[in-house]
Amino acid sequence: MGRKRPIDGAVSRQGQAYLLNSNPSDIATINQISDVNKIPKDTVLIVPVNCSCSGHFYQYNASYTLKYDFENYFTLANNTYQGLTTCQALKAHNPYYYRNLSVGMDLLVPLMCACPTANQTAAGFNYLLTYLVTWGDYISSIADTFGVDDIQSIFDANSLSSDLIFPFTPILVPLKNPPTRIQTTLSPPPPKSPVVPNGGGADSSKKWVYVGVGIGATLLVLLMPSGIILCLLRRRLQSRQDKPVPGAGGGTKKPSYSMENNISLSVSSGGIHHAVESLTVYKYEELQKAAGFFGEANRIKGCVYRGLIKGDDAAIKMMKGDVSEEINILKLINHSNVIRLSGFCVHKGNTYLVYEYAENGSLSDWLHGDGRIGSTLGWKQRVQIACDVANALNYLHNFTNPPCIHKNLKSSNILLDGNMRGKVANFGLARRLENEEGGGGRLQLTRHVVGTQGYMAPEYMENGLITPELDAFAFGVVILELLTGKEAAPSQNKEGRGLCVSVNEVLEGDDVRHKLRGFIDPCLTHDYPFDLAFTMAQLAKSCIAHDLNARPTMFDILIILSKILSSSLDWDSFDDFQSTGFLSHG
Repeated sequence: MGRKRPIDGAVSRQGQAYLLNSNPSDIATINQISDVNKIPKDTVLIVPVNCSCSGHFYQYNASYTLKYDFENYFTLANNTYQGLTTCQALKAHNPYYYRNLSVGMDLLVPLMCACPTANQTAAGFNYLLTYLVTWGDYISSIADTFGVDDIQSIFDANSLSSDLIFPFTPILVPLKNPPTRIQTTLSPPPPKSPVVPNGGGADSSKKWVYVGVGIGATLLVLLMPSGIILCLLRRRLQSRQDKPVPGAGGGTKKPSYSMENNISLSVSSGGIHHAVESLTVYKYEELQKAAGFFGEANRIKGCVYRGLIKGDDAAIKMMKGDVSEEINILKLINHSNVIRLSGFCVHKGNTYLVYEYAENGSLSDWLHGDGRIGSTLGWKQRVQIACDVANALNYLHNFTNPPCIHKNLKSSNILLDGNMRGKVANFGLARRLENEEGGGGRLQLTRHVVGTQGYMAPEYMENGLITPELDAFAFGVVILELLTGKEAAPSQNKEGRGLCVSVNEVLEGDDVRHKLRGFIDPCLTHDYPFDLAFTMAQLAKSCIAHDLNARPTMFDILIILSKILSSSLDWDSFDDFQSTGFLSHG
């Protein structure tokens, strides 16, 4: 089982033994530890426990005595045991109602474990160690860590058809011999945590299980998601990889054009004639009537007008110049979190794009607008919107062919529908990553650097480098806007500093808890789970790393946000509870 210690940089073996109800001397022996007091941070421990069959499941039951007034099922699952159990499992295995918990109560803590199958035993595998995947892990690196020569055995144990693994996913590691002291240390970004263990032995009712316990120094709280979410995401990804998804461009070479020419487009223009097959071509008079002759009463903002077309609301955007690239990208995108382009019209040098109408305006208006549109986004809404945007960007990066980079992600380009679900809009600067042969590349250069202050990644501003990590950087800034309610650019917020600078100051040094509480949007009035807010802040910090190679992919980001959302839904049931879990300050 993988966990990390959130209180101190080092922890005693007695502390780990207490949490997992194991024998301290057994921990010392198997890990070759002579110091009885403290174990250095970033150390992986092997903790032996007994695994027994509980109904139809292998399960190890630890116990815990509540010590603090603020402790409850939520904090135990996500803070104390850091995802080794779940809030739901604790509630199901204990008779106490969550509001009736008090100091001194003894709780049963169910921890999942596993034992080798008959086929694994026949192949010589006597133990299964469950390991929690973290950033930078590969099947091969996990095999090396635990001395597994037969890498295919890990694939078979986890029914994996590819080497694609995701952070915080439990991985079973088959072992022929009892695990011994792990010499390697954990990688920094969310620290490594070996997880739910393994059993092996002759007795069918009780089997020895070795639990790898990671004592981490990083502050990030590991959140155990539901297995359903991970399975669905993984299967969905694999099924989409099996079938190439036609993306923006459909494998055709990107049309070239010059903005300087300011060419008046017609439906037969080379840039957009392919769009006629999939989009509606409107007559100007039709759109003019639908938008109230483009009067002030119908103006949404700028050159965007609200219209009524065949009984449905629409947003009609008037644009000058060549917009064929945006049309050709959007015409093939069909995703619930990307604003839908339904048609267009070309009239006297202007192009009128017809989009679905987002009833609740832009995220920027909700976070930064005057009076914040009369209400405030709640914690759950903010996390859901972040998930929606991450879902859209993951789709653009990984499921369009060639991959598409938005290049202009910001809170004003995130629209909210009637259900307050996020939709990415404004693809005017979007770029398809095609190489010279027409395939999907992962890197391009440009001399024409255009964007919004506060959202542009350093490698783009300095060298014109365009990669998927460009969007990841901007998304990190959006997360910070959701957390703080502040605007991205230094000139726009009261402090006169960009959010990227501010978050680093908040999460570094001493008194992180106090600084982070002061950093988070006061409109939330502390009505949010602090540990999850901290996790989001850490995620945002990793997204805005100066080194683009240190940033997580949008898929990694989506996985983490899905877990934060899942845990936020759990937290909602504790409406009178404000999370006050421990945090390490390094």
